[in-house]
Amino acid sequence: MERAVLTGTIDRYCAAWNEPDAGRRAEILAAVWSEGATYTDPTVHATGAAELLAHIGKVRAARPGARIERTGDIASHHGTALFFWRLVLADGSPAPEGLDIVELAADGRRITRILGYFGPLPRLPDRASA
Repeated sequence: MERAVLTGTIDRYCAAWNEPDAGRRAEILAAVWSEGATYTDPTVHATGAAELLAHIGKVRAARPGARIERTGDIASHHGTALFFWRLVLADGSPAPEGLDIVELAADGRRITRILGYFGPLPRLPDRASA
């Protein structure tokens, strides 16, 4: 999977979360969201773009002006990727961080599934001590 394509897909997905206009948000998401794709985090399981857009709208309404920022690089292999993100409130103060695990279509241009986790994220034990 080409790194530039993957980065573009993930960054457009994040841009959908940050777009205040619902119509424009739907256009941005449509460019990267596969038909029937799912989004699951501790608060919701959404199937398809309409359900995810409704969820994003609720999150944006609860935290007006907040934005998602991808932090660091994107790790990927075998049609999957993961990236860390943070929520920044309208006044610039940080809010919870998280991690999204992404499953991608074969071309890396469309998302088929996202599993989201909110921070602080647990530290996993070293393999040697497990």
